[in-house]
Amino acid sequence: MTERQQHWETVYRTKAPDAVSWYRPHLDTSLALIERAAPDRGAAVLDVGGGASTLVDDLLARGYRDLGVLDISAEALNVARERLGKAADAVTWLAADLLDAPLQEARYDLWHDRAVFHFLALEEQRARYLKQLTRALKPGGHAVLATFGPQGPLKCSGLDTVRYDADELARVLGDGFTLLDSTLEFHATPFGTTQQFLYALFQRGSASISGAMR
Repeated sequence: MTERQQHWETVYRTKAPDAVSWYRPHLDTSLALIERAAPDRGAAVLDVGGGASTLVDDLLARGYRDLGVLDISAEALNVARERLGKAADAVTWLAADLLDAPLQEARYDLWHDRAVFHFLALEEQRARYLKQLTRALKPGGHAVLATFGPQGPLKCSGLDTVRYDADELARVLGDGFTLLDSTLEFHATPFGTTQQFLYALFQRGSASISGAMR
């Protein structure tokens, strides 16, 4: 087990799912963006770093049928699987480090990441992430990325983080992705503090979709 894996396994073994700073009962902004970018319930959606998040529950409830959840922590995935019960059989679960996970080429219509990318403090890590994103996402597919915003914390869960505004995140992703929309959101943690998140919607390629983020 790598040091990164050990860190996150320890987090999920020692803390309740609703006792981590990034916990939200429902990821409403993510859900709105996913439904906007991939309204077809047959769309293939991958939630990277999904862990114990309830996003997969809410996507299943909305009728999405081709869902994958990837997380570096098998412990976190087990929490979600146990919560879903038999419904978990309809989801593909992958316990792996995203940076070298065996992702199928052009498999997904939509890639969702809330709070993974901002932990990649090294340029080499970000390059590996982008390689995985480009490999797994279909041409024309969409990516929803949520990172700490310009006023977000510099550390989380004992690790350094990187803060982004929309333009900087677009620059890091490069010319292969078009920024369609972005918004800043203040997330209330279970501890009574707030964290600023940037939510950004990208499309691989140059096409766009209509509508404005609410």
